[in-house]
Amino acid sequence: MNETPQLLLSHHLKALKLPTFLREYDKLARQCAAEGDDHTRYLLRLAELELIDRERRMVERRIKAARFPTVKSIDSFDFNAIASLNKMLVMELARCDYVNRNENVIAVGNSGTGKTHVALALGLAACQKGVPVGFITASALVHELLEARDDKRLLRLQKQLARVRLLIIDELGYVPLSPTGAELLFEVFSQRYERGSTIVTSNLPFDEWTSVFGSERLTGALLDRLTHHVHILEMNGDSYRLAQSRKAAKPLRDPETD
Repeated sequence: MNETPQLLLSHHLKALKLPTFLREYDKLARQCAAEGDDHTRYLLRLAELELIDRERRMVERRIKAARFPTVKSIDSFDFNAIASLNKMLVMELARCDYVNRNENVIAVGNSGTGKTHVALALGLAACQKGVPVGFITASALVHELLEARDDKRLLRLQKQLARVRLLIIDELGYVPLSPTGAELLFEVFSQRYERGSTIVTSNLPFDEWTSVFGSERLTGALLDRLTHHVHILEMNGDSYRLAQSRKAAKPLRDPETD
């Protein structure tokens, strides 16, 4: 028995990897017929649906590949809670032009002021703009580098990190690094210099980074590369996390007791 046109069409659309075409073509055909759209407009609308859905799936894949611990957006950040933060600069960075120029971003401030939230939000914005992103804490990255060195796959890992267009390194300064770990992390920054963009969050001002890297020479060389093309986000103030927790826990007023 010959296959029906519907079965053949389904087979061809699957082979062409057009899942939205397959899912929507029949429903949209009836809708276009009811609205009097010709075949060209029908195909245009169908193609637009496919492109929109394809872009959505690509963004989802980039978000998954970035390994974000959680997804945060700029819209969900309360800029009023951190008066020192330049909102206009953050909104400009969300356009991702700095990535095209291989520039860096450093968010510096005391603990709990939302540095990770902003870094994650900029990472999400980059994923939505088509930029491959990677997220990792400084301590986890050093651990991976040390393991890769011991397993004789350090060069492969370094190449993988260098290929990421936007690398987010969170919580630099929370844990002092061993001399070997500091040198390996320095190599990551050095290999990305003017070849890719890096976002760093740190609870330490620059003049205290020596306490993390253990060497003034290494720290100076690192800051020289990292701050050559950089946007600095000052994020000092009261704890953003504590303020958000208090806001979430605030009981609703009982109108009868007002």
